[in-house]
Amino acid sequence: MTSRERLLAALEGRPADHVPLTTWCFGFRAPPQLRWETAGRDVRFWYSKRLEHIHTLPQPWELDDEFQRAEAWRSLGVDDVLDVSVPWSQDPAVTQTDSALPPGARDGDTRYPVMARDYQTPAGPVRHAVRKTEPDPEGWPVQPNHVPPIEDLNIPRAVRHLVSEPAHVPAIRHLFAPPDDAQRRWFADRMARMKTFADSKGLLVQVWTAFGMDAAVWFTGAENAVLMAMDAPDAFHRLLDIIFETDFARTELAAVTPGVDMVCQRGWYSSTDFWSPELFDQLVAPRLKQLTALAHRHGKKFAYVMTTGVATLGARLADAGVDLLYFADPIQDRLPLEKARELLAGGMTLAGGTNALSLASGDARRIRDEVRRAIEVLGPTRRFILHPVDAIFPDTPWAGVEAMIEAWKEFRAV
Repeated sequence: MTSRERLLAALEGRPADHVPLTTWCFGFRAPPQLRWETAGRDVRFWYSKRLEHIHTLPQPWELDDEFQRAEAWRSLGVDDVLDVSVPWSQDPAVTQTDSALPPGARDGDTRYPVMARDYQTPAGPVRHAVRKTEPDPEGWPVQPNHVPPIEDLNIPRAVRHLVSEPAHVPAIRHLFAPPDDAQRRWFADRMARMKTFADSKGLLVQVWTAFGMDAAVWFTGAENAVLMAMDAPDAFHRLLDIIFETDFARTELAAVTPGVDMVCQRGWYSSTDFWSPELFDQLVAPRLKQLTALAHRHGKKFAYVMTTGVATLGARLADAGVDLLYFADPIQDRLPLEKARELLAGGMTLAGGTNALSLASGDARRIRDEVRRAIEVLGPTRRFILHPVDAIFPDTPWAGVEAMIEAWKEFRAV
């Protein structure tokens, strides 16, 4: 079977030649024997186009690098998924001004300089300000020298979020809008190139199209999002409606485009770490059902990312029409695999079963036992993809990855 055939079989619960193994690369430091050069530059760290538009990488990650990474994994027998991210637009009527305050300045921070971006929108002005901190170790995404509206690094560094009060909600419609004509043409060109390569190598193409609650937390901050949902529910619902309008447009663009196998929604900030099951039912599930129905109407699979709270919310995702859940995590989420199988494996496919923390431990026996147990428990469901949760990082040692691959090859036939 090709990698694509194997993964589609797992997504549909059909027999396959063996359990698939995939990984996500988030600055993974590749071993020398798997590296390549792009434009005369040694590509030492691996990333993914799923990071496009939302992170600033310390080195370029070209489309050819995406293809080279897939070829490198294929040389080891590992399945890989090609990623594409759908962009969003900003109202051309919006203007913006960047500024910076040194440490200790009034309205700044006593330790760090503060970067600010002031927007003038048709719905009024908004300001976004974050601390500029020291760079992380080599390989990790870097903090840009300005304040983009969407960036995970903004959340803990924020001095002022884009939506710091309900009156700021209408401005988001002008900062996070559906793809414009130029972006649609860009996406069509990207997908044409992706499809040609994917078809020639038998690879699955996954397109990242929806942010949901992740966008709400990007715009308001984590605590403010929860407080706004309770204290100003009408404004928070309006914010989610604005986000959903763009998520729907991005998902629709992917769903109608040839070469797309699956669309994916981020849900790192939609778990029980943030929301009660009741609020999840009110705020997330109804919108999610519309997105899954849209994808299925055009013959696409739908994936969702949730790394914690799966025992509580996983069944709700299955009921909403999700085909693949990233992740079933026995380490960070403390999710017993038997419970995951009992609750979820009949309703949707599960990816996970091992964790990047295990790979980083350097304990080959621990890694082997974790992989063996995951395949023994979840493999017979035919709806399981082995995947280290949630990615492999700059500090993930090659020895741990190699131990996982060796264990997978030993136990993958079920």
